[in-house]
Amino acid sequence: MDLTEYFENTQGVGVLATAGADGEVDAAIYARPHFLDNETVAFIMADRLSHNNIASNPHATYAFIEQGEGYKGRRLYLTKTREETDPEKIEAIRRRPLPAECTAGSEQRFLVHFHIDRVRPLVGE
Repeated sequence: MDLTEYFENTQGVGVLATAGADGEVDAAIYARPHFLDNETVAFIMADRLSHNNIASNPHATYAFIEQGEGYKGRRLYLTKTREETDPEKIEAIRRRPLPAECTAGSEQRFLVHFHIDRVRPLVGE
């Protein structure tokens, strides 16, 4: 099963880990990535700490934990390649509407593209 198919058909929780230029680490819950091709994913990001971190350090890791018993999933090692701010493009790729608590401030959203550098299982090698 390729990664696109895996993420389309597997339920679970994802965590995006980033670090700023100062080395301070952040981890945040993120939806499944949007696959643009076999080597490129995108995340819709708000103007918060994770987005600020990748502005100064383009490397991130996305850990996906499959729903169910045990520790199954994937780790994607990523490098930011570019970002877009076109609201129409962002809405077109969005899988579901934003919850009310996320729309209150109408903060800026970014469609951030990442190259997949490496894929590893969630646990072990």
